[in-house]
Amino acid sequence: MTDLPSKIFLIGFMGVGKSHWGKRLSLALKYKFIDLDVEIIQKAGVNSINQLFEEQGEDRFRMLEAAGLQSVCNSSEPSVIACGGGAPCYFDNLQLMKAAGLVICLAATSAELVPRLIAEKDSRPLIRQLDEASLHSYVEQKMTDRLPYYQQAHRIVLESTLTESDLVQKLLYE
Repeated sequence: MTDLPSKIFLIGFMGVGKSHWGKRLSLALKYKFIDLDVEIIQKAGVNSINQLFEEQGEDRFRMLEAAGLQSVCNSSEPSVIACGGGAPCYFDNLQLMKAAGLVICLAATSAELVPRLIAEKDSRPLIRQLDEASLHSYVEQKMTDRLPYYQQAHRIVLESTLTESDLVQKLLYE
């Protein structure tokens, strides 16, 4: 594994597995793992993304997200970064990621994502108040809105095709 970028950004819709696979990829590559949402929570001095949204709003969250991304990009430490689903869609975040390293979009269908999101919606401020039907509509609409950003990734990988044994091969070389 030569000529690996020092930064590998995982983007894609919420619930697609960016943190799950990012942790595994970072272990395989011996890179630092960074969950951008965790970085934002720490910088904001709150206990959760929900608390941040409730107390400071989405605009503040997006500003902290952009600042966190800038900080990660300026670091010299090789890292795998799991970005929030909306991160590439705001400010110049996507261009920043592309200039700093490899951007991989993990993709899944709404049919695959909705059951995952139902199970964890209480921890996700943008969907926590939605019932199942509304959630499905929300996911469809947001996926459509974000697709032009996600399609600009260096690589797009179907999350359903990933396994522990071929993770590095699938994400970096296929």
